[in-house]
Amino acid sequence: MNRNTSKAIALGARLRNARKANNLSQRALAKKIGIVHSLLSRNENGLRVPTRTEVIRILEPLHISERDREEILAMTDDPSGSPLAVIELPERRVQLAALVEVEQMAREVVSWAPLIIPGLLQVSSYTRTIMEAARIPDEEVATRVAVRMGRRDILTRRNPVRYTALIGEAVLSQRIGTREVMAEQFDHLLMMSAHENVDLRIVPTAIGWHRGLGGAFMLLKCDGTAFAHLENPVSSVFVQEPATVAGFEACVPELLKVAMSPEQSFELIAKEVQRTTGVA
Repeated sequence: MNRNTSKAIALGARLRNARKANNLSQRALAKKIGIVHSLLSRNENGLRVPTRTEVIRILEPLHISERDREEILAMTDDPSGSPLAVIELPERRVQLAALVEVEQMAREVVSWAPLIIPGLLQVSSYTRTIMEAARIPDEEVATRVAVRMGRRDILTRRNPVRYTALIGEAVLSQRIGTREVMAEQFDHLLMMSAHENVDLRIVPTAIGWHRGLGGAFMLLKCDGTAFAHLENPVSSVFVQEPATVAGFEACVPELLKVAMSPEQSFELIAKEVQRTTGVA
């Protein structure tokens, strides 16, 4: 099956990580199991969905925990996903793997965030405050914060993703944590808005109804494939059907039309910094 989907990408990532953990190249592993290395490459990139039997064959010479083996095999039950697929995997960290992999492959990302700062622009103190308030187990908070901070690399790497961040004006007055947390977060927004690949726009509150009021979303455009990612407190949803993704894509120009310019957005955030820190 040659369908590039979020679950296939997540499965490919797990297979690649298992191979690398065993210090094997694709060619070396392919030789061990008697297949051409190009097939492994397509599997690991999510360009081809291996069968359960094939995955068992790939994992056989690899030293991995039984838990990891079971999780990977569980992902073969329905790796392609449905057009509107709620990712229900054994662990939240596995669920997140699909998003991380798609972000790494993306050439362009658009976030519409009407309620909180989008994850790719969050600072660690802001993220930690949210997770602690959401009663995430203490032993998981540090790992989740580290993962979210690691995701930001796509904005500053050698070939950075083109990122459009559309943030609701109300987000700026939504206090998450202390004044120090918000000041750090606003400073980071100002710094990131200066990057050529980042287009940060504030969408005013007093503009009446617009299509973005239907809810937050993220668009991820890879080579030849586009996804919409939706998130709630307990799961994630990848929208993969082209006609459905097109509905989210159609929201973007409407949001850009009502949004402030990058310069106006910068000035508004700078004023929030002054108000938060008490510096005139």
